[in-house]
Amino acid sequence: MQGLSKSFGRANVWSDVSFTMPRGEINVLLGPSGTGKSVFLKCLIGLLKPEKGSIFIHDTDLVKCKSDKLYEIRKLFGVLFQDGALFGSMNLYDNIAFPLREHTKKNEREIRDIVAEKMAMVGLTGDEKKLPGEISGGMRKRAGLARALVLDPEIVLFDEPDSGLDPVRTAYLNQLIVDLNQATDSTFLIVTHDINTAQTLPDNIGIMYHKHLAMFGPRELLLTSDDPVVAQFLNGRKEGPIGMSEEKDADEQAAEAGGAKFAVPPMKPQLLPLDGGTRAAVGRRLERVMGMLHELPDRAQRAIVESLSPTERQRFGVNGGSAQHRDEPTTEFPRP
Repeated sequence: MQGLSKSFGRANVWSDVSFTMPRGEINVLLGPSGTGKSVFLKCLIGLLKPEKGSIFIHDTDLVKCKSDKLYEIRKLFGVLFQDGALFGSMNLYDNIAFPLREHTKKNEREIRDIVAEKMAMVGLTGDEKKLPGEISGGMRKRAGLARALVLDPEIVLFDEPDSGLDPVRTAYLNQLIVDLNQATDSTFLIVTHDINTAQTLPDNIGIMYHKHLAMFGPRELLLTSDDPVVAQFLNGRKEGPIGMSEEKDADEQAAEAGGAKFAVPPMKPQLLPLDGGTRAAVGRRLERVMGMLHELPDRAQRAIVESLSPTERQRFGVNGGSAQHRDEPTTEFPRP
């Protein structure tokens, strides 16, 4: 994504949004309500057209390509909508089979095998004949996820997958997302407000604020940041630059100036696949992050080094061990 800007009439949603989602990695997009995160997802799949910028997939610019090409490119995406967006009159089997019947020439035997595979992946085997109105919200999410995966997409978009779920179901869904990423090696982009999801799920995190993308990069960059917006959001406090509807004005911020300053919460370990295996993206991410290590802030550098195994430290020539205190000098790292 390069220089994307989107407005509705005179109302600007966001401007000059640029970042790259590395192949196969899990990406999370945070931000206060009303900052245009769902609008951003709709732009990615061509449902809305930005006024400026480019979206490149396999060297094709989705913003400028013709409608027939866009139609083909959309088949590379799977989308899990906030409420699952299932057809209420169809049972789960037909809901999940729908993209295969609409976009492929597979026969019913092939469709049956694929649907069975995807339903098994999300734990819905045996629920094929149930209607969306007969199942729980968590099951509808999983059915929507099975449908999003049925065409084996390269990119899967999740629009607030935790919306309407209790913390326990959200934890189960997050584990399922990690396991599916391991199984598919697809690129995931998750829009969420859930702080635990943001702390434990992604390889990379971005945050939208005040009509722009304030930050995007490896999870360690945001989860160790001293930026007031990040600290306020991750702590879930009203003190900070974020107001009820948008950015606080100067008077509001001045009134809070004498209050306590909040740091981001301690980093939590990243979720691992349930079977104890390793996602294919992990090795690629390590190479990428170590190549850009010297460009990151001190705190992010320390967090990354602390996560390395002795073998990885030796491999990348990182000496001096992990930093024990946040006020220690920055460890010297090799530059590529």
